[in-house]
Amino acid sequence: MKKEALKAAFPHTIPVMTGYLFLGAAYGILMNTKGYGVGWTLFISVFVFAGSMQYVGVTLLTSIFNPIYAFLLTLMVNARHLFYGVSMLEKYQGTGKFKPYLIFGLTDETFSIQCSIEAPEGIDRNWFMFFITLLDHIYWVVGSVIGSLLGYIVNFNTEGLDFVLTALFVVIFINQWKSTRNHIPALVGLLSSIVCLLIFGQDSFIIPAMVLILIVLTIFRNKLEGGMEE
Repeated sequence: MKKEALKAAFPHTIPVMTGYLFLGAAYGILMNTKGYGVGWTLFISVFVFAGSMQYVGVTLLTSIFNPIYAFLLTLMVNARHLFYGVSMLEKYQGTGKFKPYLIFGLTDETFSIQCSIEAPEGIDRNWFMFFITLLDHIYWVVGSVIGSLLGYIVNFNTEGLDFVLTALFVVIFINQWKSTRNHIPALVGLLSSIVCLLIFGQDSFIIPAMVLILIVLTIFRNKLEGGMEE
């Protein structure tokens, strides 16, 4: 049962693997350049596992610690996961012992897979979702450790290296756009983000944008679901 679920889950995670190995390596290199070696990188990647926040965390680790600022910044950066969690309530029902880890490992990329893929016939859905989450987690950890080790032997200018995360989000958006016929949800998200960016500025627009997206999608939920079924 477990072996079959792993085999079924792996092909769906290959795109994430290619991205996470490079993104994780970039994070590991940045950690190394700031004086945090393999041990710190491995520990944070295993127990934090929050891609974009880990990049932001590099700055927090190298500056004067302000717990209130760190809390608010983390909330803003990861606010989108509140909405991920709400949308996965039904999907994760009945997952039992797997639920805590499935919640912990719900990154952007894992969410994209979990909400669009169902376990093949004859495959246990709980183990299938577990292995998707676990594989993605492993890719990130391995990539970050490789990057940290490379940081000891390779010296180069790391300016702009953290832009790879932005690049990955753009690629994910394009793939989602191509894989669906109904682009209204994507346009709602894009337009809501632009409006909130203009009103609140780049440092404070994330939470208002998420709230606006949730309100709009909730109001027009029935119409959007009807359009997607067609």
